[in-house]
Amino acid sequence: MTKKPILLLSAALFAVPIGIANAGDRYSTPPAVTLSPDLSSPWVLQLKKPTQNGQKARVGRVAPKAKVIRQVKKRKSSWGVKKQRTQRRAVRATGIFAGLNTAPSTTPRTIYRKKKPATYNRVASVPRANQSPVQRPLDPQFLPQMVSYNTSQKAGTIVINTNTRHLYLVMGNGKARRYGVGVGKQGFEWSGTEKVTRKAEWPSWTPPKEMIVRERKKGRELPAFMPGGPENPMGARAIYLGSTLYRIHGTNQPWTIGQAVSSGCIRMRNEDVMDLYERVQRGAKVVVS
Repeated sequence: MTKKPILLLSAALFAVPIGIANAGDRYSTPPAVTLSPDLSSPWVLQLKKPTQNGQKARVGRVAPKAKVIRQVKKRKSSWGVKKQRTQRRAVRATGIFAGLNTAPSTTPRTIYRKKKPATYNRVASVPRANQSPVQRPLDPQFLPQMVSYNTSQKAGTIVINTNTRHLYLVMGNGKARRYGVGVGKQGFEWSGTEKVTRKAEWPSWTPPKEMIVRERKKGRELPAFMPGGPENPMGARAIYLGSTLYRIHGTNQPWTIGQAVSSGCIRMRNEDVMDLYERVQRGAKVVVS
């Protein structure tokens, strides 16, 4: 009685097919499963893409891409440059795809664009009383030179053309020595014939009362008297014309030669007036036109 169950159990075990036992052994340890961190494995990307133009994707398709909304704020900063700030945020997919294919949020960034510089019409500035005048290079035509000059005036005569800003010392034989000069500004022009009555080296300067009052209204205070020297507006030499207040003299502003800038006097560079001073004699005729 005791041996019969043992024999039946042994027969049952040997009755199991060999192939079934082998299959169980093969899957006793299941293979490892690899998942993409964002659940967007390559096989998902091979499926049909969702429809465009805002249509929803059907079940069984890949989740629609999250929409990106751009918010643009423009403002003008105090230093004249447009500042454009762009912010982006992602909208999560809804429905059965919620949380599966969410577009990552983008970091806000700032874009600076330079404003087109403004253009201005430049106007020649007029120096104030406490400012230095604008210094300009001397035009070569106002440098001393010998020129052909046909005139009925005898040698030694000085002829001044206020229109061209030239002074001619007649040399005779159709020649003259020409210098550049500064002449009287508008309202101070004059013409006529005078004689050289006096010559002075490094002359002093006593401004007329009318000039002192006129310049004071402009905010410039003139001295009642100034001794001769490099800072004196009379310059290195002066040639006095008759009994008038007009003179041919040097200047401490040589860049004004060739312009109408004086109160009626004939202005020359210091080196030029020194050269003329040695060539002209007292009593010489001076013609201003």
